Amino acid sequence: MRKQSGGEVFRITGARQGLADDVRGRQRRYVISMSVRTVSVVLAAVLWNVERYVAIVALALGVLLPYVAVVIANAGRENTPSLPSTFVPAPMRPVLDAAPVASAAEPGPEGDGVRRDGEST
Repeated sequence: MRKQSGGEVFRITGARQGLADDVRGRQRRYVISMSVRTVSVVLAAVLWNVERYVAIVALALGVLLPYVAVVIANAGRENTPSLPSTFVPAPMRPVLDAAPVASAAEPGPEGDGVRRDGEST
């Protein structure tokens, strides 16, 4: 097996739906809402002399539903996921701390017994 480079990895679950699937879904929602509108207008015509209040509600639904259906159908594609949630960040490596600074009373790096302040031990 090859080792993967330390680059960012794209998660497929963050990808958008395909364009053909998106258009098909919007067309399906539009046809369903227009079918409901047709049924409500026919229901309003049939119930006008029988049950006036139900007929008025069905007629209002038949009038308002085309606007809602067009707005939903033309809404466009879903929003793209934001980039930080789309990519898996590379693991952070620990940062090495700087070496502590030697104090004046400690022996030098050679260990020759001479203190930094000039006195010998």
